[in-house]
Amino acid sequence: MSYYIAKTVSMPFDAAVAEVTERLKEQQFGVLSDIDVQATLKAKIGVEFPKYRILGACNPRLAHEALRMEARLGVLLPCNVIVREAGDGTVEIAGVDPVASLERTGNEALRATAEQVRERLSAAIMRVGIS
Repeated sequence: MSYYIAKTVSMPFDAAVAEVTERLKEQQFGVLSDIDVQATLKAKIGVEFPKYRILGACNPRLAHEALRMEARLGVLLPCNVIVREAGDGTVEIAGVDPVASLERTGNEALRATAEQVRERLSAAIMRVGIS
């Protein structure tokens, strides 16, 4: 099983970030954090790196449901979605597969919630670039 859901699009990087953020909102996810990996690596260790952002996405209702079943689940939250330059003029958008991540807990009660999160994340990612 893969640990991520991904799609490659032909669009400007900043437009991809904006659109995936909007698609996540359509699926009731908010973006709690936005890490600019390119800028951070340049500032902290002086290296050049392609454009790369990590968006920490959270669906509050589903997060609450899961946290009620597994108190320490916060170590696996939020669901990260990356937007990165793929190097050939395309942009890759990828999100964590929550079913694969939550299997680590050994708590089978989380599976249905994880599947709902996967369905919503996948819908958000796959709709990027589609009018």
